[in-house]
Amino acid sequence: MLHAVAWFAWLIAAASIVSTTRNPLYLTLALAAFMTTVHAIRRPGETYAAPLAPGRFALYVIPLAALINALLSRVGETILVAIPQTWPLIGGPITAEALVYGALNGLLLTALFAAFAVLNLAVPIRDLIRFIPRAFYPVAVIASIAVTFAPTTLRQMQQIREAQAIRGHRMRRLRDWLPLFMPLLTGGLERALQLAEAMASRGFAGETAAAHTGRAQVVSIVGLLGVLSGGLLMAWQQAFWGPALIVGGSAAIVAALWLTGRGVPHTTYRRSPWGYREWLVTGGALVAIVGFLFWGGATRVYNPYPLLTWPAFDALAGTALLGFLLPALVVE
Repeated sequence: MLHAVAWFAWLIAAASIVSTTRNPLYLTLALAAFMTTVHAIRRPGETYAAPLAPGRFALYVIPLAALINALLSRVGETILVAIPQTWPLIGGPITAEALVYGALNGLLLTALFAAFAVLNLAVPIRDLIRFIPRAFYPVAVIASIAVTFAPTTLRQMQQIREAQAIRGHRMRRLRDWLPLFMPLLTGGLERALQLAEAMASRGFAGETAAAHTGRAQVVSIVGLLGVLSGGLLMAWQQAFWGPALIVGGSAAIVAALWLTGRGVPHTTYRRSPWGYREWLVTGGALVAIVGFLFWGGATRVYNPYPLLTWPAFDALAGTALLGFLLPALVVE
């Protein structure tokens, strides 16, 4: 298992590249690299829930985005069909350029979804929570419960459907969903009670002496006043004191969070090592983003309007995107 910081560096580079281009050739290459990484890091027997699979996401999002943009945009010279002007909202010509631009937006969203799917598969929830400041420890626990609720419920629903199918139950009408709803509701309540008992046994939300120290409160108030005063001074054209107070107030707020976090008990049972594989993944992401931005140049920008043309492509920029495949080669 790779260090979570290496995965975050990989994700930041992937999201940055995908967000800076509309070139379908680069987006397709990036999406292929992300999907290859998804299949490489997925453990045997581990499957996505149907609505969360990147491939299924693409089948819905790309045609839908293309259709919506084609119906609402009237830009482009290649007219495919003309809807009567009397039709409200969607009346007018549908152009190939609008259809392609909508599909490109859907392709971009699919690439972003696949990149975040890699992070979701590779980094456990406990590692994600470690990046939340300890001052927000209760929020971190609640967030972890909320994040794991939907996947757990989907897995339980699949198990219930398989059990009912073995018993001969068939889904024909709306009333046939009742045998699935009641076990799902009962299982959810049982999981909630077990979680509440486990949290109570570990002292969650108990009284802590240093949960909110007076010193941290004073520092936070000073920081907020500094930010507010700096904003007012900038409105009054104070080019030096305004930004200085904003920076100082922000630093005071960060210090207050650090002081509050020191009062939260924290124990690390096993530290994640940082080895050569993490350096390779981080280096590959760095090479991908630097090489793509350096060699991509004007080819990163693609606009099908006003007339649809074939997008330009730079071989070196496309090769740089292969850096995102390093996790698929070094992951265990």
